[in-house]
Amino acid sequence: MNENDGAIAPASGPDPDVVRRVQGMWGVKGSGDTSGFSELVGAEVYARPASRPYGGWFDSVVDVLAELLEADGVDPDAAIEKVVVENGQLVLFVAREHLVRVARCLRDDQDLRFEMCFGVTGVHYPQDAGRELHGYFPLFSITHNRFLAIESTCPESDPHLPSIVEVYPGDDWPEREAWDLMGIVFDGHPGLTRTAMPDDWIGHPQRKDYPLGGIPVEYKGAVVPPPDVRRDYS
Repeated sequence: MNENDGAIAPASGPDPDVVRRVQGMWGVKGSGDTSGFSELVGAEVYARPASRPYGGWFDSVVDVLAELLEADGVDPDAAIEKVVVENGQLVLFVAREHLVRVARCLRDDQDLRFEMCFGVTGVHYPQDAGRELHGYFPLFSITHNRFLAIESTCPESDPHLPSIVEVYPGDDWPEREAWDLMGIVFDGHPGLTRTAMPDDWIGHPQRKDYPLGGIPVEYKGAVVPPPDVRRDYS
């Protein structure tokens, strides 16, 4: 058995912040219940900070990263906003101004060696005031057979994250796609252009507040309206 086979402690720490509470299967508002699941109530929550010990190799990775940041004159508590452990996965929430430095530390240090980045996923949380746009970067260590992710946020009013292409060149296309569809501007990217939408397209269609669009369709004498005018799927 190696250290990767060790049991991972369940998430613990402060209670999570609630994004929203939904009722029914889809959280539909503004219309009657058509699903039969009106008694189904749930809460969407933000990732909860974990408490030590994180379990397995997670503690040593966080400790090594903190030492490297301190050696560079960076306060680890300022660079690493929180550590999350959920579903057996380690996620480091990193302040955007320290994103490139943290990525380089994770790649280059012999005790870390996260040589591979699987791109970036953009996520839009309209309710997360001041942190509406999230960039999620999954990393893999071929040397140590470990997987973690770093996540960084920015507000809609200033949708900028630093590009990590200089550290992980393979992130070139994923960052372009995240900008095209989600509107995150990756500062320092060598060529931030559209990937899916036409160059003159207005807006970023994977944001949750982007209009659904569509055209009315006539079906056997009845007219089916476009999705964005049917009812509120919020």
